[in-house]
Amino acid sequence: MSIGKTLKYLNRSLRVPFNRKSAFKKLAEFHSNPLSMDKLVDWAMKFPASGHLKVRSSQVRFEIMSLAKAVADLKPERILEIGTAEGGTLFIWANLASKKVISCDILEPGVKQSLYEAFPPPHSQCKVKNLTGDSHTKPFLERVEAELAGEKVDFLFIDGDHTEVGVEADYNEYHHLVRSGGIIAFHDIVEKQAIPENQVHHFWKRLKENTNTEEFVNNANQTGYGIGIVRVP
Repeated sequence: MSIGKTLKYLNRSLRVPFNRKSAFKKLAEFHSNPLSMDKLVDWAMKFPASGHLKVRSSQVRFEIMSLAKAVADLKPERILEIGTAEGGTLFIWANLASKKVISCDILEPGVKQSLYEAFPPPHSQCKVKNLTGDSHTKPFLERVEAELAGEKVDFLFIDGDHTEVGVEADYNEYHHLVRSGGIIAFHDIVEKQAIPENQVHHFWKRLKENTNTEEFVNNANQTGYGIGIVRVP
């Protein structure tokens, strides 16, 4: 790491207490007003926090709004997310689920852990659980299953490993955890991708041949993004 980057990192680290206080204050303001889907999605895309407490969602507004509405219609109790990233979609699920959200990522949430746990509304019984590790391993799957304690999830969001092999593995290993009538969603399903490693569209094309699917794509000619959902029979 260069000297410039090191100094920048140290500066951000020194500001963590201030950023944490500001983030929790903004979260309290959010929860003090009636919940609307528009506001929920807007805050998820750019939560008013900065530094190491920054929360963002790399989504197209129309697409994530369409998905959020579909999930809300389920009146979900439990949600499983593979791929926390910067916590934006976790913010949505934590405000929709009534009992538990499990969010999985290869990286530790770090100083954002306490903020993530505070995402659900004060009156909600929802608990946020972050699990760190490789979703493709059996021990990690067992950790997820232990957290669910035999219960099924209403919604599974697959947005972690974007290689064709990786996304297929996540689907094969975790789809059995979704209840009948629930939803499984995939991010970055459009064929045109700026990053070669984003290969979700290859698996999505095969999956939708014999599956009840729906797509939320803002523009047919766009590069990247796109959300596909599977409704579990």
